This record gives sequence, C-alpha cells and structure tokens, in this order.
Amino acid sequence: MRRLDLTPLYRATVGFDQIADLMDRALANDVSQNSYPPYNIEKTEDDGWRISIAVAGFSDNDLSIEVRDRALVVTARKADDEAEKTYLHRGIATRAFERRFTLADHVRVTGASHADGMLHIELMREVPEALKPRRIEISKAPKSDANLVEAASVN
Repeated sequence: MRRLDLTPLYRATVGFDQIADLMDRALANDVSQNSYPPYNIEKTEDDGWRISIAVAGFSDNDLSIEVRDRALVVTARKADDEAEKTYLHRGIATRAFERRFTLADHVRVTGASHADGMLHIELMREVPEALKPRRIEISKAPKSDANLVEAASVN
C-alpha cells in the first residue's frame, strides 16, 4: 500500500503544521492501531464529550490519565500478583496498555470516574471570551431636522 506524502503541505503552508502532523499520524497509525482496550466516544452536549474505556480487572491505582502536548494519554499497568495463580482458562486481559487521544484546541478534561469496569473521562470545549463571536450594537444616527431649509442669497 502506498504511503501518502504530506511534504508539499509543509512547504506550501505556514501555521498549519499541527493539522499536517495530525493527518500524518492518523494515516500512519490507522492500520496498525491496537484495538485493546475497547472504547466509546460519546457526544454529551454541543461542546462536551465522554470517552468510555473498558478496563475490567484494573483498579484505580493501576490506571493513569494525563494530558500532555494536546494529547490525552490513558495508561494502565497491572501490579504483579504476589501469589502465583494457576488458570485453567484466562480470558480477561489485564495486560498493560497506553491509549492516546489527540485533543482539539480549547478542549480540556473536566473529570474522570471508574465504575463497573468502565473508565469514563469527561471532556469539554471551553472557548476563550476573546475568540467567541460577539454582537456589535448599532448606534442610532443623531436626529436631524429634515424639514429645515436654509435660504442663502446667491448674490
């Protein structure tokens, strides 16, 4: 399969390198992306989302959530069990993982909860006041006397 080269985009634009980097990462990692653990991304309101990750077998102490370089990074490391267990069948995967989500501008994590084997991460877009649209009031023109006619002598 051919790899898409975004080099001309870097040469022809200024200030769009974040978009080009995002496209490059998405195209490079899309096929090889690991599907463990499964997750959902849900839109909760106009500027709000919830990421739900299935983390069965992990405790709160095993999970870590960080935001760095405009990316949400969720990692899990299962502590080694002191006692060796003998499994007849092991179907619950508790292997370590790292899952990354790229965040758009002004999107921040507002909270996280862990219940019933699901890790829920709440996200909210908070646009600064300076970037929000604002309404400009139109002032009334000063009232003038339209009926007033000034007669000036021509000579």
